Amino acid sequence: MPWWRSDPLSQVLDDGSVPASTGGMLTLDHLTVIAPTLVEGVAHVRDCLDLDVPFGQRHGYMGTHNHLLQLGGSAYLEIVALDPDGAYPGRARWFGLDDRKQVRRDWDAGRRLRAWVARTDRIDDVLKGREAIFGRKAGLPMDAPVFDFAIPDDGSLPWGGAVPSIIDRRGKPRSMASIADLGARLRGFSLEHPEAQAIAALLQELGTEQGPIVSHGRELCYRARIETPGGLRDLS
Repeated sequence: MPWWRSDPLSQVLDDGSVPASTGGMLTLDHLTVIAPTLVEGVAHVRDCLDLDVPFGQRHGYMGTHNHLLQLGGSAYLEIVALDPDGAYPGRARWFGLDDRKQVRRDWDAGRRLRAWVARTDRIDDVLKGREAIFGRKAGLPMDAPVFDFAIPDDGSLPWGGAVPSIIDRRGKPRSMASIADLGARLRGFSLEHPEAQAIAALLQELGTEQGPIVSHGRELCYRARIETPGGLRDLS
């Protein structure tokens, strides 16, 4: 069966079945292209989707900035990079962006759709006994927190990016009005990884909804199938 679906997103097993939810603690929030620079990130998405994704926002509390694109429903695409004009936040940045050499190595190796973020209303339950995987909860922005985000102490991606970063918006949904809608719609995304079985088991344990279809591969590789005004396109 294909790794993407034309119906609403769901995690699908090899036999075509959908694993039972254990409470739906996690659901897809957004996909993340992690770029050495925003110029490179925007150019890559343009090459893949034939869409120019506009600027989103600066994260003064993280020293990063992004471009944003709606993907249908409450899902969206983020292109994120270290902000060269941003101040050091006084802690490790998210998405592994402090490790510029690794970001560049991943980029040059073609690992550009590099991560995803899952939202929850129960971040403490998600992290209980799992901080070694997902990191610790940080209220952001630090001076007046409005959401919680789990970040490993060194800022690295959880499980090297094989599992999502966790966000809890404290009961307030992300406003989509400020994110450009260019007609792109996510139809599915997949992850190949050497530890596919363990990753899929963790996602199922957390009742993950709209997560990736996970299969075995030699190295981490995400692909997203996105419907655009110009047709179905793949982003990786």
